Amino acid sequence: MSGSMSSFLYLVASVCFILGLKGLSSAATSRSGNLYAIFGMAIAILTTLLSPAVSHFQYILLAIMIGGSIGTFVAKKIKMTSLPQLVAAFHSLVGLAAVLVAAAAFYSPQAFNIGTVQQIKAASLFEMSLGVIIGAITFTGSIVAFCKLQGLVSGKPLQFARQHTLNALLGASLVVLMLIFMVTQSIFIFWTMTVVSLILGFLLILPIGGADMPVVVSMLNSYSGWAAAGIGFTLNNHVLIIVGALVGASGAILSYIMCKGMNRSIINVILGGFGGDSSVVSADGDAKEMRPVKASSPEDAAYMMHNAQTIIIVPGYGMAVAQAQHALREMGDILKQSNVKVRYAIHPVAGRMPGHMNVLLAEANVDYDDVLELEDINSDFSATDVVFVIGANDITNPAAKTDKTSPIYGMPILDVENARTVFFVKRSLATGYAGVDNDLFYRDNTMMVLGDAKKVCDDIIKTLKGM
Repeated sequence: MSGSMSSFLYLVASVCFILGLKGLSSAATSRSGNLYAIFGMAIAILTTLLSPAVSHFQYILLAIMIGGSIGTFVAKKIKMTSLPQLVAAFHSLVGLAAVLVAAAAFYSPQAFNIGTVQQIKAASLFEMSLGVIIGAITFTGSIVAFCKLQGLVSGKPLQFARQHTLNALLGASLVVLMLIFMVTQSIFIFWTMTVVSLILGFLLILPIGGADMPVVVSMLNSYSGWAAAGIGFTLNNHVLIIVGALVGASGAILSYIMCKGMNRSIINVILGGFGGDSSVVSADGDAKEMRPVKASSPEDAAYMMHNAQTIIIVPGYGMAVAQAQHALREMGDILKQSNVKVRYAIHPVAGRMPGHMNVLLAEANVDYDDVLELEDINSDFSATDVVFVIGANDITNPAAKTDKTSPIYGMPILDVENARTVFFVKRSLATGYAGVDNDLFYRDNTMMVLGDAKKVCDDIIKTLKGM
């Protein structure tokens, strides 16, 4: 395939990726966005395989078969509750790939047309260094995020004295190592730079609390994009540069939006260690659990909702754990048949990754027009008869507006406490992922319906059908 034809096809693939990203900006167009992205990736892969510089197709096809089989198996077996962990694992693989490609280019520069051993172009050395540093940080940082989301590591911030000083020294040392590497092209410096980056990736994510994991996942997504873009320059692959830049920029923008949604500083996200000390709050929260609450039943909730005019449903991670989205949609449909206005309120960091609740509701075929973001629906809670909170803890906690000692203080929340009646579905009165006791449990207008979210919804459906 000629160079001009390859460039044209890469351009087509890039346009498909841009259209795909645009489509993913809305739940209504997300399916078409995915199709655009798949089509673009297919074009990019085939164009690369047909390049005259590519050989040893048997190894490439074997790798595609192995990777494709693993990907297919994981996609079919993965639970919706584990999507955040899966995304974090994918990010780690992108980071590792960037490091391995950079190492291959360093050891065999002639294969990449960037010079010869010890005579690599300065620009390529710079691009290679960035790819290694960002890729290695993404790799280990994503592993830590995966372990925290999976529960293999405590979700509490793991901090120690002078942590930020150490991170700053490691960051400065990476700049020095990169400059030395560009001058000496030393193998020892290359791998030292890699090891320091791997360590920094661990140290940046370990001190971040579990409540901030959605922002971390988004930021690691951005890092993986920039790592891919850096390696794209090394490979002189235009589509990889464009795709990497798209992922990097969109991930950074999403992280900024989510930081605003959590009242966090984007600088602190990049530097790491911006979670509060939830262990202190948890201990305090355990004492608060002894306060009296108003217990209710699914039957009471069904009766109140059946006689309401307006209902807002607030889904959270508890819905994902119980896989209650389908039962929740059926409950909403039955209420609509009784001329009840039913809508869904989505907080930007509900769940464990950006868009987690949107994905679950879309899977259950909830009408896109009924799903509203925080800024679009928050003012409506005061005029709502019933709010049905299903496993959403920290994002509904009024303490975020009043308790300056709370790690979630300043985070915009869904103002569910302003509704006439709140039914809060939860397994227990335990704290949420941030380790903060929820003051909403003890409000006069809140009724706690303790139990598995799916079973509660099923019992409500049975009661509604009998009315």
